[in-house]
Amino acid sequence: MTTTRTAPRPASRPAPRRPWRQSEKGLPALSPLLRLLILTQLAFNIGFFAVLPFLAEHLGDAVGMAGWLVGFVLGLRTFSQQGLFVVGGALADRYGVRPVVLAGCALRIAGFGWLGYAEQTWTVVAAVLLTGFAAALFSPAVESEVARQAVVHEESGGGPRTRVLALFTVAGQAGAFVGPLLGALLLAVDFRAVCLAGAGVFVLVLAGHARLLPQHLPGRSRVHVRGGVGPLLRDRRFLALCCAYGAYLLAYNQLYLALPAEVERAAASQAPLAWLFALSSLLVVTAQLPVTRWAGERVGLRRSMAAGLALIAAGFAVVAAARPAGRTGTAGLLPAAGFVLLLTLGQMLVVPAARAWVPDLAEEGRLGLYTGALSSVSGLIVLLGSAATGALLDAGLPPAVPWLLLAAVPAAAVALLPSADVHAGERERGRARTRERRNAGNAAAHERGRT
Repeated sequence: MTTTRTAPRPASRPAPRRPWRQSEKGLPALSPLLRLLILTQLAFNIGFFAVLPFLAEHLGDAVGMAGWLVGFVLGLRTFSQQGLFVVGGALADRYGVRPVVLAGCALRIAGFGWLGYAEQTWTVVAAVLLTGFAAALFSPAVESEVARQAVVHEESGGGPRTRVLALFTVAGQAGAFVGPLLGALLLAVDFRAVCLAGAGVFVLVLAGHARLLPQHLPGRSRVHVRGGVGPLLRDRRFLALCCAYGAYLLAYNQLYLALPAEVERAAASQAPLAWLFALSSLLVVTAQLPVTRWAGERVGLRRSMAAGLALIAAGFAVVAAARPAGRTGTAGLLPAAGFVLLLTLGQMLVVPAARAWVPDLAEEGRLGLYTGALSSVSGLIVLLGSAATGALLDAGLPPAVPWLLLAAVPAAAVALLPSADVHAGERERGRARTRERRNAGNAAAHERGRT
């Protein structure tokens, strides 16, 4: 099978360590390709979140679906997207980023357009599956290439890769904030207008990438790789990272499961949820880069993830400690706000570190596959864990117990993280392999020059 990998650098004396380059605003000085990919994430989320928040209401009210069927359709969308990330990542390794991203954008345009006109159950299901599979193509392709280019950025003296990945996260969060505002404005017309606007965003993305995204990306060359996903499934260190990241995602998913129940109990309304979600988005947009800069200067990837998981566990513990008192009103919402604050701070430490760790654990030429697998495996954990969480919340246990058990999940995940020594060894072995390939390539080039 033919795929891509980071090309070895020409042989030369080791370059002296250069100070990290920054723009005048203190942000990393990024290559045009990285800027394009980060803006892509912003545009993806604007188009996606312009539609998604209003889909359930449309299915229930306009299409007339029963509640269980609405949930089933939304679950299908999640599965067709998150569950198939590994497919999109493998295709990006095999065919390159450009064709996979362009195909994903074309499918998303078709899916949103179809969804706007779908009125029967089977057409709605087909359109939803199409939009989900579209994301399973373009998202892992973009995410894996951002991770690859972040490593190149780091090795060229541009600064820690985590800062690039943090900027990628900020762009996505900004898109998730702007998208619903756009959708809410257009919903005054109708849901079809919302879908067509979302499709229009992806038309712009498709046109921009067709013009600006190179066919052959810097730092990538063709390499022959044998075997399927077997080596990945046998890689205990990577699977351990997936499980730890899955524990984070399961905890994050409680923003949509456990938190609404707690807010309803404290305020007898879901209205405060909007403010809590806005708090989370605002924290990520304003604090992600400073937090990542601090972590990059003081702790490694493993410690960053461990600290983030510990903060998330502490957020659940705050609510567990306050639940026996049974306070309501503003005082009753304070533990929920503390939970959102600590969860978001933990997220800001965990997500860039996990994404930055994948290139060190991935096999040569398989970064797309591994990036997709990180999302697919952790998504499966969330799917199974969410069902268990729902049963836990409905079990009639003492009010603090569910939150304590939820706190134990990220706390236990710390022990699953690959050791720092193994991580360093992976990096060193990767460098050694690169040096060997570089020397072999130079020798071959010299031999060709003689002939």
